[in-house]
Amino acid sequence: MRITQLNIYPVKSLGGISLDAAQLTAEGLAWDRRWMVVDDMGRFVTQRQLPRMAQVRPHREDDALVLCHPEAEPLRVPLSTKATERLPVYVWEDRCEALDEGGEARDWLARVLGDLRGSGLRLVRFAPNHRRRVEPDFLAAGEQVHTGFADGYPFLVATTASLAMLNRALEASGGEVLPMDRFRPNIVIEGAEPFAEDGWREIAADGWRLGLRKPCQRCKITTVDQQNGEIRHPGEPLKTLMALKPGLAWKGAFFGQNTILLEGEGATIAVGDSLMVG
Repeated sequence: MRITQLNIYPVKSLGGISLDAAQLTAEGLAWDRRWMVVDDMGRFVTQRQLPRMAQVRPHREDDALVLCHPEAEPLRVPLSTKATERLPVYVWEDRCEALDEGGEARDWLARVLGDLRGSGLRLVRFAPNHRRRVEPDFLAAGEQVHTGFADGYPFLVATTASLAMLNRALEASGGEVLPMDRFRPNIVIEGAEPFAEDGWREIAADGWRLGLRKPCQRCKITTVDQQNGEIRHPGEPLKTLMALKPGLAWKGAFFGQNTILLEGEGATIAVGDSLMVG
């Protein structure tokens, strides 16, 4: 087995960046989900509410994150900041501390995304030294894990074989074949059996080790075309996933595994890395 894709999503629910290699941190791949779009109440905003967020494509320069949209000039967000005033923002029920990226970012988001039920949108970054704990229910004894603005865990692992099986089921029912980006994984692996990842506890390569801790329940973001921000087939692939994997203890559609770092903080993970599983 080997890694075939590495992806980061610097701004939660905007487009991703594919990488050949990335640095492992305890909170995820470096620069993954360090920014987020929030409403006037500080609540996180995602493609669940605004599917067109998928059209905003980021790329990284040496000193800035650049956000691009076909209807606006790019927005440059410096990687470093002098802002110090912290504000409360919320991911699900978690209260986090963040730094506001300012008026230029607010105006840019208004041009490309509009508003959300009359609420303006702001771009915020995860505050330095703030810690957001991962739910302890699925962690092993003694594991204390933190993440950034991800939905719940530092990493998401998926496999090409599982996607291939899902696509065969979609085709059989007259549906469309889907790319992996519908599931927004950080690490994609080939060479395993379909859904074998649901039985793994660990994956490892030279210099690092990750723990798979919880199946990832999927939401309506998987129905959003990540290239144009449109929903062509409401309900899919969620309906097919629920029929394909009916034996889980929880109701819902599941694809991929929420994952944590066990060893190797600061190490480099790369496309092509050969893997061991346990």
